[in-house]
Amino acid sequence: MNPQYTAYQPGAVSIASLRLGAGSFLLPEMDRHRILVHASAATRSYCGEVGKHFVRRAGDIDLLAAGEAGGFEAESAFDTIVVSFPETLLRDVTGSSDAKGPRRIETRHLLRDEQIEHLTRAIQADYEAGSPSGSLYADSIGIAIAARLLGLDSSAPAREVRLSDAQLKRVMDFIEAHIETNLALETLSRVAAVSNSHLRTWFKAATGLTVHRYVLRRRIERARALLVSTDLGIGEVAHRTGFAHQSHLARWMRREIGQTPFELRRKSRI
Repeated sequence: MNPQYTAYQPGAVSIASLRLGAGSFLLPEMDRHRILVHASAATRSYCGEVGKHFVRRAGDIDLLAAGEAGGFEAESAFDTIVVSFPETLLRDVTGSSDAKGPRRIETRHLLRDEQIEHLTRAIQADYEAGSPSGSLYADSIGIAIAARLLGLDSSAPAREVRLSDAQLKRVMDFIEAHIETNLALETLSRVAAVSNSHLRTWFKAATGLTVHRYVLRRRIERARALLVSTDLGIGEVAHRTGFAHQSHLARWMRREIGQTPFELRRKSRI
C-alpha cells in the first residue's frame, strides 16, 4: 500500500499520517523534500538499493531530497508521519545571496534527532485537531525543521541585522487589519519585504515574541475587548478574531490570561 499524496494539506509545509501494511512502501519522485518519522514499534525492513535488512524504530527519520524516489520492503504493518516542504523554504533559511549558492539537503536514512521528531509531531497534532493554528504555525515549524536539517543552529553567529521601524510597523498594522484571517508567514514576509526565515528571526528579536505568539496574543486581546464591550456570541467572537472555533478561543484564553471567554464576560458585568 502506497501513500496517497492528495491527502496532504495545502501550503508551504504539508503532512500526512499514514498507516501502511506489510509489503512494498514506495515513494515516487516529488519536487518537495520529505521527512518520514517512523511512528511504530520496531519494524524490520529491507532496502533493495543496498541489499540489507534494517530495523526501523519509533522516532527513526528518513530524509528524501526533492527529485528523488525511495522506499523499502516492510515485514509488518507500520505507521509513519510524512512532512514535505518545497525547495523555496530552504532558500528562505539559507538566503539567496550566498556566493557559493544555497546549501542543499541530501537523502539520508535512519537519522535520530529529538528536535526534528518533536517539531514533526507538533505539526501532526495541529493538523489532527483541524489545523486551528493555521498555516502560519505549520510554516514556522517547517522553517525550524529545515534549519535543523541544515545544521544552522551550529553555524556562525548571525549578522547584526534587524527589521526597520517601518518594516515592523507594516507587519503589525497588517496583523491588526487582518486579525480574523488565516495569516500566513509567507504573507507577512511579503509585507515586510524580507524572507520567511529573516522575518521569523528578526521579529522575535524586535518584540521578544515569535510571530505566531504575537498574533495569538493580539487575537486574545481583540477577543477580550469584544467580549467585554459587545453582546456577540462567543462563537462569533472566535470567528472575528481568527480562532478556529469557540473551544479553540477558550483554550488559548485560559492559557494566556487564566480565564475562559464565559468567565471573562461574567466578571466584567458584575
